[in-house]
Amino acid sequence: MASVLATLHPEDTVYGDVGDASVPRRFSSAPDALSAEYKVLRERAAVLDLSAHLLIEVSGAAAVDFAQRVLARDVEYLTSERCMMSLVLDESGQVVDQVLAFGREDGILLESSAGAGTRLLEHLRACNDEGVEITERDDLTVLGLEGPYAWGVVGRLIDGELASLPFESVVDTTWNDADIVFARTGFTGEYGYQMIVPKEAAGQLWTQSLEHAGAAGQDALELAMLEVRQPIPRCEVTEGATVIEIGANWLVDVTKDAFVGKDAVQAAFEAGGGRRTVGFAGGEGVPAPGTRVFAAGEDVGTVVHAVYSVGLGTTLGLARVDADLAAAGLEFTVGGAAVTTLTSPYIVPKSWSIPII
Repeated sequence: MASVLATLHPEDTVYGDVGDASVPRRFSSAPDALSAEYKVLRERAAVLDLSAHLLIEVSGAAAVDFAQRVLARDVEYLTSERCMMSLVLDESGQVVDQVLAFGREDGILLESSAGAGTRLLEHLRACNDEGVEITERDDLTVLGLEGPYAWGVVGRLIDGELASLPFESVVDTTWNDADIVFARTGFTGEYGYQMIVPKEAAGQLWTQSLEHAGAAGQDALELAMLEVRQPIPRCEVTEGATVIEIGANWLVDVTKDAFVGKDAVQAAFEAGGGRRTVGFAGGEGVPAPGTRVFAAGEDVGTVVHAVYSVGLGTTLGLARVDADLAAAGLEFTVGGAAVTTLTSPYIVPKSWSIPII
């Protein structure tokens, strides 16, 4: 699945496959493209092409009951003015996807993570015992705005009052006569907003957004997400790993009466032990997933995901290690080089010290 905005991207845009989608990784082939896009996101405002996030509408009389059963967080009181992030699990407690759920007057609108839409859609349809309508909204797409001054872009582009919406608030509004769903969200710890817009209006909104913000691709977005420990399912979900081992248990509400995968999650909570995920920095080069992690010469785990962090100026990664070693300030050896474990966030977002005015 190609981006609906691909014809508007620069000719030297670097694309990469993420799940079932082709996404713009960087909007230039220049060696410093990632650094430049990262700095735009962390220091100013970045517009994001999120068209690889599939939108799925769940409607019908039992839509909320269905969503309550397939989402791991409680959505019973999710109104049309709110959205929330949740995991979707299978019966064994394995992560199917991480979604944004938008309350709608006639049901629930789910936004998949990048490139995971097909898998999510198939899972939802397989779980549909309630006879609800599950519709791929291929007439809509998603654009994002993130950065310490993203609120200013919202004011110039749409409406200044929308910039100060509370987190996870949603407003139905219009832009250039197009109906859009506007939400205060965020993946990177910076001020963040999303605009769900008809595809026929997406190109114009993208172009006008670029008059006030720079573009940032998937590489810069995922680096910024990692730095604040925002889960990246495609990089962190490994076969057999429980929600607790992944470190995404904050996206599960075990107090709910029931949801798909609850028994497995509950069993993992009660069992304790196992492995946990911890951040680390340092070393030489970027270790590949699966690289062994050693503590005092003993094999204690594996690297899950690692990249070069522009903000830290060194390698930043996640390791899945024995539970009693998932703490900050420890020294491990990865790929023959010393690394140090960290507490999150690994980078303090600039937005935390900049008020919306």
